[in-house]
Amino acid sequence: MSESPAHDPTPSDDFAREPSRGGSSPTGPKPGGAPIRLAEESDPGSSAAPMRAATTGTAEASRSGSSLDTMLGKIVVERGLMTPDELEDCSAHLRTASASLPVSLAEVLVEREFLTRKQLDRLRGDLEAVKTSQQIPGYRIIRKLGAGAMATVFLAKQLSLDRLVAIKVLPKKFSTNPNFIERFYKEGRAAARLNHNNIVAAYDVGQAGEHHYFVMEYVDGDTVYDRIVARKRMPEREALEVIRQVAAALQHAHEMGFVHRDIKPKNIMMTTSGVAKLADLGLARAISDKEAAEAESGRAYGTPYYISPEQIRGSVDIGPPADIYGLGATLYHMVTGKVPFEGSTPSQVMHKHLKSPLVPPDHLNPHISANTALIIETMLKKDARQRYQNARQLLRDLDLALAGQEPEFAKPAVDLSTIATAVHSTTAEPVQPVRRDPTGALASPLVIVLIAVATLSVLANIALGILLVAR
Repeated sequence: MSESPAHDPTPSDDFAREPSRGGSSPTGPKPGGAPIRLAEESDPGSSAAPMRAATTGTAEASRSGSSLDTMLGKIVVERGLMTPDELEDCSAHLRTASASLPVSLAEVLVEREFLTRKQLDRLRGDLEAVKTSQQIPGYRIIRKLGAGAMATVFLAKQLSLDRLVAIKVLPKKFSTNPNFIERFYKEGRAAARLNHNNIVAAYDVGQAGEHHYFVMEYVDGDTVYDRIVARKRMPEREALEVIRQVAAALQHAHEMGFVHRDIKPKNIMMTTSGVAKLADLGLARAISDKEAAEAESGRAYGTPYYISPEQIRGSVDIGPPADIYGLGATLYHMVTGKVPFEGSTPSQVMHKHLKSPLVPPDHLNPHISANTALIIETMLKKDARQRYQNARQLLRDLDLALAGQEPEFAKPAVDLSTIATAVHSTTAEPVQPVRRDPTGALASPLVIVLIAVATLSVLANIALGILLVAR
């Protein structure tokens, strides 16, 4: 794996937040996509906007005037895969094709090598998502913002309130799966119960035909991950201020009875005015939901580079310290430009979370303060009991660090090996003779007599030795 901080530390969205057992490589569709991938708003004439209906009546019109062909042409031009003139040339070829040949624009684009088959397959998925999104009443789709394994997100305008929103749509392939549908609605319900300035707001959740959707606040800005990529690492004070906002969001979520379970840079969105917004509650779970906890026991849910040890083990009692660990891994990445633990596979990364010692963040970035380093190391303790137990404690220490003061709850670890070395060094030192005042105990009559007797004894032994030698 590349160690460049500009490289997305999440190996693939295909395994992020997917369940696994015993630390093995996770498989299966992830339980939620990134809610909003931001960019500048486009005009309503973008590829996701409603297109003119297909012309009917002749075989030629059926082939060249289908709405799907129109949307496909719009998308390939907007993505820079071909120019408008090249599209018009392909369309002209399509209009003049023999009525006996079942030709579509997609086939023409592949035949003329503007698209590969793999690109066409991906675009068909996008076209299907755009087509289905037009069926959500009360909203006008502007364009697609992003897509994950479990959802596609669109920028839209809510017609009744004339405001921009983001709409997450569950793919059609999951619309008949009760498990995915339930998880999708659980995310919406969890978000709806949270009302905090640092959490992406939920507006609506529902079903239009066979399609399930979730309407949420549109955040016009970027993500913390985008900033790490652009700047390699973030200045210490800026990072602390962002993390403080997210910690306040977590305090609210925890007090409302929810644990997020997927804190990471991509799930922290930043407005243009500098407000941090915690997003993606796809893995959020009620702390009191023992039934769900038992059902997920033994399985790892989270993103490998930021997941807590107890989540890796599939512990039943996942609580606030798990989110604090994820936030600590995020802060580590922000100030060092590297994730806490790296590996070529998800299982390797998660094994290091469980067993490998953490490289202190100030060893990678000596410019950060000892107070900040201590806070990060406390957040990333492998034993949840040794971390901050709640966001309130963390907020207190973050405030102290921002004020240039030592943290209250984070304490330096006692290095037992250093203590043992010191003790050994002390006991190994030679004992120095004690000098006493000759008028003291050494000058007492009893001591003088004893010394005289000892001296005579030594002399007698010497004399006896000489006699024996002489014989």
